[in-house]
Amino acid sequence: MTCCVCNMEWNELPCDEWTESHVSSWLKSIGVKDKYILKLNEEEVTGPVLMRLQREYLHDTIEMKGGQIELLLSNCNDLLKTRPQKLKAGSSTQRDTRNVESSAASTQESKYKVERTSETSESGPISTSENEQTSDGASSSLSNFRGFDEHDKDFRYVKHRVLPPETGIENMIVPCHEYKSLEIAHKLEPLKLRVKVASEVIRFACGCMNMRTNGTIHFGVMDKSKGIYKHGEIIGIPVENHSDFVDALDYIENCFKELDHHSDARKCIRNPTFIEVIDKGNSGGNWIIEFDVVPKARVVKDKLYSVTIPKFSEKTNKVIYEEKAPYHRVGANTPRIPGEDLVHFIQGLKEKDLQREEAESSTNQTPTDSREDLGRKLSILLTCGKKYMDDTLSFIIVTNKFQEEHLKTINFLVHMKIFCVFDFDPDSKTSGLCGQYREHHAANLHFLHDYATDPHLSTTDFKQRLQLFDRTSWIFCNGRNDYHGSEDPCDGKTWIRTKKKQLKKTVSVICNEILPKGSFVVLFLLMSQVEQPLVDTFHEFYAEMNGHDDFAIISESKDNYKKWSSLAQASCDLESLEQISIVGMPMSHVDATIQSIQLSNKQLTRRLPVFNKGLCFLKTIDEDTMLSLDIVSADQCDETNLDVMGNDQVSNIEKYFYQGGKISWMHLWLAEKVKCEEVIQRDAYKETTKILEGILQGDTTKRSIQSVNICHQPGSGGSTVAHQILWNCRTKLRCAVVKQSYYIQTVCQHSVHLREYEEKDKNSCLPVLLLLDDCNAEYIDELRRELGNAIATMKINASALCFILLICKRCHNPEKMSRNSQTIPVTHELSKQEKILFKKKRQELMFEPESILAFVLMSEGFQKSYIEGFVKNLLEDIDHSSLTTRLIRFVALLNCHVQNSYISVSHCEASLGLGIQIDRFRYHTFVNSLSEQARLVFIQLRESTTHISSIKMHPLIAREILEQLSAIQPQSSITKDLLLDKVLMDHRFGRDEFLKFIRDLLIRRNKISRGDPNDSSFSPLIEHVCREKPDGLQKATELLEAAYTCFGKDAFVAQQLARLLYTNKRFTEAQHWAEEAKVRCPHDTFILDTEGQVYKKWFYEQHDALGTAGKPPEEVCEIIGIALKGIAAFRASEKAPKSETVSLNSSYFGEVDVGCRLLQLISSVNVFSTKDGKSELMRYLLTDYIPEAVSKPWKKFHGQLKGMQKSIEKALECISEDLSYFRTDISEEEEELDTREPEQVNNPRKWLTRKSAVYAGFFCNVVSHVDSPMSDCTEDVMVTPFKKQMKIYELGGGNVTTILSLLSDHKTWRCGKKLEEIIAMYPENPKMKELDQTDLVNYIFSQIALACAIPGSPKLVALTKLQDLSIRFYREGSKSASAFFLLSILFWPEDNEPSSAKNQKVFMSAIEDLQRLRRLKMKPKKSRTVTHFFLGKARGLNRIVHRSAIEKHIKGNLTERRLKWLGGEVWNTAEVVQMLKRVEGWTENEHLFVQGTTKGSKIRVIPLYSASLPNANENVTFYLGFSFDGVVAFDIKVQEV
Repeated sequence: MTCCVCNMEWNELPCDEWTESHVSSWLKSIGVKDKYILKLNEEEVTGPVLMRLQREYLHDTIEMKGGQIELLLSNCNDLLKTRPQKLKAGSSTQRDTRNVESSAASTQESKYKVERTSETSESGPISTSENEQTSDGASSSLSNFRGFDEHDKDFRYVKHRVLPPETGIENMIVPCHEYKSLEIAHKLEPLKLRVKVASEVIRFACGCMNMRTNGTIHFGVMDKSKGIYKHGEIIGIPVENHSDFVDALDYIENCFKELDHHSDARKCIRNPTFIEVIDKGNSGGNWIIEFDVVPKARVVKDKLYSVTIPKFSEKTNKVIYEEKAPYHRVGANTPRIPGEDLVHFIQGLKEKDLQREEAESSTNQTPTDSREDLGRKLSILLTCGKKYMDDTLSFIIVTNKFQEEHLKTINFLVHMKIFCVFDFDPDSKTSGLCGQYREHHAANLHFLHDYATDPHLSTTDFKQRLQLFDRTSWIFCNGRNDYHGSEDPCDGKTWIRTKKKQLKKTVSVICNEILPKGSFVVLFLLMSQVEQPLVDTFHEFYAEMNGHDDFAIISESKDNYKKWSSLAQASCDLESLEQISIVGMPMSHVDATIQSIQLSNKQLTRRLPVFNKGLCFLKTIDEDTMLSLDIVSADQCDETNLDVMGNDQVSNIEKYFYQGGKISWMHLWLAEKVKCEEVIQRDAYKETTKILEGILQGDTTKRSIQSVNICHQPGSGGSTVAHQILWNCRTKLRCAVVKQSYYIQTVCQHSVHLREYEEKDKNSCLPVLLLLDDCNAEYIDELRRELGNAIATMKINASALCFILLICKRCHNPEKMSRNSQTIPVTHELSKQEKILFKKKRQELMFEPESILAFVLMSEGFQKSYIEGFVKNLLEDIDHSSLTTRLIRFVALLNCHVQNSYISVSHCEASLGLGIQIDRFRYHTFVNSLSEQARLVFIQLRESTTHISSIKMHPLIAREILEQLSAIQPQSSITKDLLLDKVLMDHRFGRDEFLKFIRDLLIRRNKISRGDPNDSSFSPLIEHVCREKPDGLQKATELLEAAYTCFGKDAFVAQQLARLLYTNKRFTEAQHWAEEAKVRCPHDTFILDTEGQVYKKWFYEQHDALGTAGKPPEEVCEIIGIALKGIAAFRASEKAPKSETVSLNSSYFGEVDVGCRLLQLISSVNVFSTKDGKSELMRYLLTDYIPEAVSKPWKKFHGQLKGMQKSIEKALECISEDLSYFRTDISEEEEELDTREPEQVNNPRKWLTRKSAVYAGFFCNVVSHVDSPMSDCTEDVMVTPFKKQMKIYELGGGNVTTILSLLSDHKTWRCGKKLEEIIAMYPENPKMKELDQTDLVNYIFSQIALACAIPGSPKLVALTKLQDLSIRFYREGSKSASAFFLLSILFWPEDNEPSSAKNQKVFMSAIEDLQRLRRLKMKPKKSRTVTHFFLGKARGLNRIVHRSAIEKHIKGNLTERRLKWLGGEVWNTAEVVQMLKRVEGWTENEHLFVQGTTKGSKIRVIPLYSASLPNANENVTFYLGFSFDGVVAFDIKVQEV
């Protein structure tokens, strides 16, 4: 509360805003005693609390006396009289104030109000005004009476509801009513309570009997307005002993003196009825006690009744009786009949008797039958007012136990689009609805706790985990009897204690995070006796959905409904419940009625084409198991009931497409049935069809997996072409669209199932045409690989066509990407024929051009002049200050820079301040609030699965809008507005997707490989803002700073900010943000690497600024310090735990870059720049010697600088080892975070070769300036071998990767000459002890590489010589993977040549060590193992064939060559068959072996694709490869006999 409010007096503020001090002042002003004021202050009684004080609380807690309580409550009542007017005025003001932020937050506020109301009503009574605010209107606070003279055990009253006013006589049959609160009397001791009840009942009964009228007296209902209570308000009283009220009737005999009179009274006065008072479904232990009086004419005729009313005397402590007197009903009271009126009253009794008899006679007549049209009512409830049910609505079913006969009438449920079922039947799976439903559809079985969302799990991931929207989620709300886990059913009380909170959470998640309001209907099926948990579910949905819209209740049993309504009325009044309820309609009638309005009476089987040109049935239950595929059946949409579908629906489907929405199967079906205009087929359709026909007829290379690519510019109709291809192939191929949210292994499994479905011969199946729309290259490669493995596993003929991948991807320049013969470009430019077709179609369509902008743009060929003119006219009279224009800017910004982005309608409503739209025409409300310009450019999308409505804009229109607005509001300003818009950023529904678009807007870089126009260093938006004038860089920096805050201090935003700053040479700020990112993610490889990059660029900048002149050591201290900080950061990144997404640790690259540049800097210092200085530098870097000139200035650096040579060499070796293991393809996740230079990413082997030469060249250059052999013997030893080592590095022989990279040179003589130079640097006849292990590894690799390049070179040594040299690795226990790899190659046994047991032991040990090291090394998720060598047919060293020798014989571009490797075509190439040797082996227990060199020995070989192994134990042949994983097998074939 603000300070100014605290300083105001209580009489200057409404009581709702009073603090404790205001309340104390007011209490003092009305005369409440100080001790009570002090206690109330201590209890923190503020204004709102004051309005809710109860008598019990004041008496028991504050210990106030009765007089003080009456004083306080009466004054509170006076305060309340003025409160409604103040509230009304306040609400009016609030409606007039159109504050965007508060309006958008209305959803949260409404939810809070509901929760607060619930809490308040549970703890005590609420005020009238608040009760009305949280109800459905003024009438919702009223309550109905229990049926007169009926004993309805299911009837309940709701606390704080108000009964109609007390009444007098109406027609003698309609009962009169009298209320007694007993708010104080119920605490009396039993005798006094019985007397009190007896006196009231007997007085009331006597009056009713004398008036010959029915009547009910109610105890526990306020008989007057008092304090916060209203007259007639249901409060209820606690009843300790029911007999106190029953025994009160024992006073009848003493009060009715005449014998026949007390007999009559017994007949007329019914025993008390105890009705429970509920409060939001919770039993508060309070009751209403009602006595019905039924004076039948035959009992009371001709009689006047007088009674003596009992009273309890405090003096005598006994029951005494008043004088005998007759009573009658006057209005709502029961007074004595005055003596002077008694004669007149007696004279009128005959007339009253006659009236009573007539009234009883008329009520005994059969009432007229007024039937409700339940069929129409049911239709309206389930279609939201449409003529039919379709897939635009999902259903949530809430049900209890189905009876056996009802399970035969659930066809309507089978045809519904059911999102989830809340099932309270523990036996539902075995003998109930769940088991019956699962005979037709797959369903995932869940419990309530499964919906307890992990706070670290996004909504998208949560939906994927539970497979929501793909299968019906069947939630067992009260356990399962057949389940072996700990989910047993429980009773009502235990359920409330253990599961009610889980239910509340589940309903909240579904309503607020998963399903948009207005997209679903909650259908309650009351199939058996109603229990409280079922009603609690209604309360929760009612609260979350803000009322009773989008509810339907079906109950065949009227008794079940009675109990249901009596409990459910705590949330929704009985009248509203009746409006949404279908009661008494047999379930068989319900079933037939609903099926008659279902647009798609989906058959339980659909049809698929089969190999023999016929058709087979696809059962729905089987289709549901292939949920990763959207299967297009041969009879797709044929089940549609055209008689139900109206012309408006057809028009809407067609218009949706021409506005820019995705084409639907329904649209293509309607066009095929000539129910709407035909869809234009672009030229690309014919070209793609031609390629497909060629594949099917075998015109192309025979592969089991073929692919056809459609590259299209955004908005050019490429996706439509792909869908048209699938549609027209559905009768001759099995067709499906791949859902990319599923794991590739799952998609593969389902694709194989679809291919084999109802086919007997796996080699004779129709191909499956799979559409992959906007998939990244990694996903496609992985899927192709998995499908290939599956084909190999099933032993399908390699030439049999199994799958055709129809790949549809966006790209900026389709023609450039379409060099492959099986790639079709789709551009914005129309051919001559297409222009004619589009012009004709534009004339045929019955829509206004403005309403189908996307089609008009395409028909105009997306001409820039047309777009410019359109946008200019659009913006001419636009109101730039309006909320709608602001929304246009936001949508344009996203659609210009982020592919496939959109803003949900829910976000738009929040942005426009529309608040909650709970009616069934929500989207129309939104559209009507838009400006004319917004309606022109916005494209409405509706996700077919989740029903999330969203808004987007054509990207070319979006770009032009931003361009023309740039003079008024640049993109930096629009982006900042968006980031600072709390309403949009914090909006709960669809938040994950929205925030992802914002992140992509700021972080996602352009990549040509993804179809973008260029490769960018930052996101296109950030690069655009950097170019803005003036101070573009500062604006970009401020944007990322704002994003950092908006995303909760996100480390990766800070990383991007650091990158932006160091790229633009603002190194101090970049250092700050890199450190900030490191604080947030201290162990992330990319974050730590970015810190190293900051220092690297900073060091480069300062080094370049030094110039060429030599500097003294003192002047370069700061620069050296920066470089060493960079190296330290890179090393920290190298040591950080690696995730599966990291394909290669880029920090080694950074360390080498900085190290090499730092060596260059040190060599330029004046101390070391002379001829003598070079010698000094060598001694300084490679020994313990420290020159005097640098001793003091570089004191802090000596240790690090002296380790430079070894650290660079180690980093180069680590890079080499990674590249030796894996073919590293960078993943999309890495692309946004990677800080490497293009060469390091695209050709790391080339970079390694170059950097190795730079590193070695430095030391070679320094050594060459040193005078030949120094006098110091140790120094001479140090120089000469080191010089040779550096020369080897410079030539490319320093590590395994650079040596093998030499073989990629197409001119083998050049490669061979370099290898001979490398070998010449080693001793002519190297002895075992002359070389260390690393040098020996490199020497042997150079020999093997030379044998591959120039088999007859004189520098080569025999295989046996290399074996003798390499056996040292085995003897000395080498730890190098490269050494073990060499042993596996050199000691592979020759055919028909004896091999010693020792050699076999060496070989087997090497294989085991390779596999052990491989298990220790994490394999990046997207990387493939590299096979370096293959076993050839030659002998000796010449039997080792490098991969490059095979690559030379594979024709085609890069993509085609990759496909030949993946498809196994390489092994059928004649040159390869001639070159490589097929090894004989056998399979045993799913493992592959070859014969060892000793008797009984065997060598295990790893199949590259485990799926290619035969299922049985077979003799096989295969090609053998050598990798760092061990020996691997390719092209495994069962050996022919």
